[in-house]
Amino acid sequence: MSSTTTTSSTSPPKKLTWLITGCSSPSGFGLTLAHLALSAGHTVLASSRNPSHTPSLTADFERLGGHWLTLDVTSPLTPQTLSTSLPAGISLSSIDILVNNAGYCSFSPIETAKEEEVRDMMETMYFGPLRLIQAVLPGMRERRFGTVVNFSSGAALDGNPTMGAYAGAKGGMDALSKVLAKEVAPFNIRVLTVVLGTFNTNFGQGFDFSQVVLPVDYKGSGAEQMINVLSSGKLKPNGDKEKAMKAVYDVVVGTGVGAGHEGERFLPLGKDMLTRVGMVQEYLSHGVEVFGEVAKSVAVDE
Repeated sequence: MSSTTTTSSTSPPKKLTWLITGCSSPSGFGLTLAHLALSAGHTVLASSRNPSHTPSLTADFERLGGHWLTLDVTSPLTPQTLSTSLPAGISLSSIDILVNNAGYCSFSPIETAKEEEVRDMMETMYFGPLRLIQAVLPGMRERRFGTVVNFSSGAALDGNPTMGAYAGAKGGMDALSKVLAKEVAPFNIRVLTVVLGTFNTNFGQGFDFSQVVLPVDYKGSGAEQMINVLSSGKLKPNGDKEKAMKAVYDVVVGTGVGAGHEGERFLPLGKDMLTRVGMVQEYLSHGVEVFGEVAKSVAVDE
């Protein structure tokens, strides 16, 4: 089986129906992408766990012609329950683009991570997206067209200390996405993983770092340094979210920087992500260089 990151894809229809999760923040990726797609004339279903917490934001989006869904990705969704929340005239089988964006990070060393928080992150960034993927795939497969976009992070490639649980959730979805892409390629369904670096969003801003208690042995460690940097608010973003979401939009619909790349499955965004990808390549190459002969030595004797 080929491990190529490219699949063939036919041209999408001019007007697409998008379902985007995690749109509650005015400074987040989800809402930014939702507005881009809406302004381009597409049908857009933005969603969040508690729209009642952002009434003006929701009302403004609907006033522009968009739709807003109450969608808690951590709940045990079924295609039936999801269908009941869709606006009139839109069904699960009509969704062309699913964007799994909802996510958050709770920071702590793996040693002291609370299982409840780890499980909630897995529900939000692994099981939730999985349930949505399973809900929309039958319609995409029947129509022989669709795109699943999973927002990932550099943490999934090579996570920093205190981000282990977040990295696990994102990394799990990355691995699933690679297999899914192979399974649904025959049906002209594309799976795109977007790996994002540090951007000018509110990521991590709502976290109470004072609750992180490090064992004394962690003093001066990478974990403590990471907590200090994050809690100080001095971590400068490398990327502009507006530019990033324009790139995502273009790659999804095959316009602008995405023209001619409609079959690509991996989109790293941010200068820091290019560095991170290079580090992963070096890590893998080093392992092959050191243990390549050992790997071959364990073959069955002929």
